Amino acid sequence: MTTVIFSHGQESGPWGTKIRAMAELAKGLSCEVMSIDYQGIADPAERVEKLKREASGIDDRLILVGSSMGGHVATAAADELGAAGLFVLAPAYFMPGFEGMTPEPPSMPIVIVHGWRDDVVPVDNSIRFARSCGATLHLIDGDHRLTANLDDINAELGRFIQTIEALNPGLQTG
Repeated sequence: MTTVIFSHGQESGPWGTKIRAMAELAKGLSCEVMSIDYQGIADPAERVEKLKREASGIDDRLILVGSSMGGHVATAAADELGAAGLFVLAPAYFMPGFEGMTPEPPSMPIVIVHGWRDDVVPVDNSIRFARSCGATLHLIDGDHRLTANLDDINAELGRFIQTIEALNPGLQTG
């Protein structure tokens, strides 16, 4: 079985619009879903530790999904959790003053979705990260929140889940 774990951004919550839409899609593909609540935790390193604690006992194929700071958090925890795949939206990589905090690319399939009109996380940051590790990068006509792009995001996430399951039939991690 596959468990999809969502990590929300700095200013949102565990069951915001994007996560609810993606969770419904994942459930429709027979995945378990979980969304970590990071509200009140500003430090990315503390968020990474919380994700690792909450996901460590899951004995399934894991797909980590993160948005903005949640993308950074999911990326930082992915290898240690033995995730099978990483799907991130407008991930907070290479942010000014925090470039050194950008996690190393994990050793698994990675898909990045980023909006051309993002005014919070520069789209060039995702291009740079994707180039460094060969991640699949989808640049779409959207802003940082990407809420107007939920159909496109879900189409990509659905393909990604199916690809990860096909690459790892019967794989369980944890």
